[in-house]
Amino acid sequence: MSERKNLCVLVAFHHGDQPLADRIGEDEARHAAERCANRLERAVAAHGGRILSVDAGRTVAVFDSTDAGVQAASDALQRIRNLPPLRGTRQPIRLGLHHGTVENLETDVAEATGEGIDVARQLAGLCEDERALVSGTVAMLAGSASRAQISAQALSGPSWTNLGWLVFGIGHRTDGAASAPPTAHLSQRLRVRHQQGVLFVDESRPVVLLGRERANDVTIMDPRASRQHARIECRHEGFVLFDQSTNGTYVALDGQGEHHVKQDHLLLSAPGRIGCGFSADEVERDLVFFDIV
Repeated sequence: MSERKNLCVLVAFHHGDQPLADRIGEDEARHAAERCANRLERAVAAHGGRILSVDAGRTVAVFDSTDAGVQAASDALQRIRNLPPLRGTRQPIRLGLHHGTVENLETDVAEATGEGIDVARQLAGLCEDERALVSGTVAMLAGSASRAQISAQALSGPSWTNLGWLVFGIGHRTDGAASAPPTAHLSQRLRVRHQQGVLFVDESRPVVLLGRERANDVTIMDPRASRQHARIECRHEGFVLFDQSTNGTYVALDGQGEHHVKQDHLLLSAPGRIGCGFSADEVERDLVFFDIV
């Protein structure tokens, strides 16, 4: 059974690409990438992180806390910016940071997968050299000291808006602000009730997993549910349910009727019920109830 954890994930791309090699030479481009990787490794260790893999110009590391991940990324950038300049060219490293699910850690860490790694990798791919990007989840969970390293405003423009979630830059702030990114939902929590259990989706627990596997936060025994059926995330726009199942997820919102969500997502904008693979209007022991408190 695959173990899932919510962790802060840092993905770094450090490779001397062809344009850089054309400018400074292949050997120097390769050495520059190696120097970046070495300083990143030191920064991760200094802030209590754990490196899962280093291969093909990419490093994946995880941290138990979001603050540690933000501080490690900022520290790594500072160490790398202190390297000798590359003839006016930025150092070949790009960082992405996200707080989300990671699985397969108990089997082979090099094969770890999950939403946390996927989003961090996407952010690193969108980043410019010698820069770092963090997801809105990281910005929301960061403490005051870490928020001082994160831009006050999310990146704007069509390319960022189309992602569907907020993206912030990380590095040395010049505005002196340390306030959290604006969000109307920061102080709210989603209460999730299943049978006799109650848990909350909020800043301290931004992702809750539902499914038939016992490793999920909410275990659904009904055979119509998938092993890893759905997840609920605390996001800038509110609490969002993502279906990743075979039969889909049925969500009944008070005053809105029932929605069938399959390989898609839905904003949980009102109290309601969730049926994992079956109608939320059925009288079922495995119904999941939720409300915003």
